[in-house]
Amino acid sequence: MSVTARLAELGLSIPAVAKPVASYVPASTSGNLVFTAGQLPFVDGTLPATGKVGTDVTAEDAKDYARIAVLNALAAVETAIGSVDRITRIVKLVVFVASAPEFSGQPAVANGASDTLVEIFGDAGRHARSAVGVSVLPLDAPVELELIVEFA
Repeated sequence: MSVTARLAELGLSIPAVAKPVASYVPASTSGNLVFTAGQLPFVDGTLPATGKVGTDVTAEDAKDYARIAVLNALAAVETAIGSVDRITRIVKLVVFVASAPEFSGQPAVANGASDTLVEIFGDAGRHARSAVGVSVLPLDAPVELELIVEFA
């Protein structure tokens, strides 16, 4: 089954690529790899929430925002290679979580993105991952992520 068909089956769609908020490109390629820039959970150009996970944003909401951000990352990949159907494997995911000092649930937040990739790509969606708590992210976003994918 193609990635496009699987997305439709799951009721998901690849959004328009998010416009960079500074001086960079959404994704670049090297060989058969695509590296995305940090992707925020923009929905129609707007962040659905801002602030720290653990105080301003619940962990469950942040998990949903990670899911949105990974779809935005796939949009960036698609602009770089023409179609998500060319993706053969998800290699690495790095998730940054703007965290209140006492919040230590970054891995659970990152699962919003990881689980989505496995839903879409099956075993090819299983990846290496880092989930990192940080004090603040661009535009006060609660979540930001980077994706490395292999393509044919």
